[in-house]
Amino acid sequence: MMKFSWDNYKTYAWGKNELRPLTRNGHAGNMFGGLRGASIVDSLDTLHIMGMQEEFEEAKSWVEKELDMNSWFGEKAVYNLSDCWSVVPNHVSIGGLGDSFYEYLIKSYLMSDKRDEQAKKMYYDALKAIETNLVQKSPGGLTYIAEWRGGILDHKMGHLACFSGGMIGIGADDGEPEQRKHYMDLAAEITHTCHESYARTATKLGPEAFRFDSGEEATATRMSDRYYILRPEVVESYMYMWRLTHDPKYREWGWEAVQALEKYCRVDKGFTGIRDVYTTSPSHDNMQQSFFLAETLKYLYLLFSDDDLLPLDDWVFNTEAHPLPVIHTKCMQRGEASKIQQQQ
Repeated sequence: MMKFSWDNYKTYAWGKNELRPLTRNGHAGNMFGGLRGASIVDSLDTLHIMGMQEEFEEAKSWVEKELDMNSWFGEKAVYNLSDCWSVVPNHVSIGGLGDSFYEYLIKSYLMSDKRDEQAKKMYYDALKAIETNLVQKSPGGLTYIAEWRGGILDHKMGHLACFSGGMIGIGADDGEPEQRKHYMDLAAEITHTCHESYARTATKLGPEAFRFDSGEEATATRMSDRYYILRPEVVESYMYMWRLTHDPKYREWGWEAVQALEKYCRVDKGFTGIRDVYTTSPSHDNMQQSFFLAETLKYLYLLFSDDDLLPLDDWVFNTEAHPLPVIHTKCMQRGEASKIQQQQ
C-alpha cells in the first residue's frame, strides 16, 4: 500500500503537498503555511522504517535540494505550553496538548531550559480534568470522550479523540500500581468504542465524528460528519493496545481496516478519502492526504511488525506519527554532568 501510494505521488504530484489520484495531479493548498512537498517530508521516516531505501534516498535528496524553509525560524519553536491549555474551557485539543508537551520537554532538554516540571504539572492537570469532566459512558455501555465547546458538553466523539485510547494505555504503565488497571481498562474501553464506530458502518471505516444521544450509539447522525479522509487515529490506538496487551483482536481490527481501505479508498492511481462511510457506493474526495503515508500506513505496518521495531521503551510518536527518542533519566543526568564539567 505504501509503495502504491508513493509511486503514484511521485508520478503525478512530485514536489506538491498531496496527490489528487482521480485527476492525476498535485495539490498545493495553504494548510502547510506555504510549504511545498508535504507528502515527501511526512513520508521520510515511513519509507525508512519499511526498508524502502531507494524511495527514502529520493525523498532525502529532494529535501536537501528543494525544500524551502525560509519562512521557518528557530525562535518559532520557543513557545509557552500554557497557550495550548488556555483554550481548554472552550475546546479540548488532546492531540495538541500531547504534541506540545513532549516537544516542549525536548526543547527544554536541548536548550537547558528548567521549565520541564511546570510542563509536566500542566499536562497531568489537563489529563485529570479531561477524565473528570469529559470521559462519558453511553446508555449502551460504550466509553468515549465527549467534546466540550463553549461551556456545553456535546455527547459526540471524533477521530481526533480516538488515539487517546492508546495514549491512556501508555500512560497507565507509568502510573501508580493501583491506578494501572483502571487506566488500562479505560484505554481498552475507548479503543473498543472507536472500533464500534467503524464496525457500525457499511464500509467498515469510521466517520469523522459520531454521537451517543437520541438513541444513537457510535454513529454519525449528520451528513457533514459521515466522511472519512484516510485518518490514522483509530489504527494508532490498535497498534498501541497490541503492543501493550498482545490481545489478537487488535490485529484483527487492524486487518479489517486494511481490507476496507483497499476496497473503498484505493483507486487506480492512489488512495482517496470517501464522503459517506454508510454507503457501499461512496463518492471519493480525490485527496491522498500526506498523513495517510506518514501515519495510517506506518501504524498499520507497526501493528503487524515485531515489538523490537521502534520499541515503545525507546521511542515515542508525536501526533503526526514521527518517532522521537525517549530521553531516559540516566541520559539527562549524564548530560547535566557533562555541562557542569564544561563549565568548570
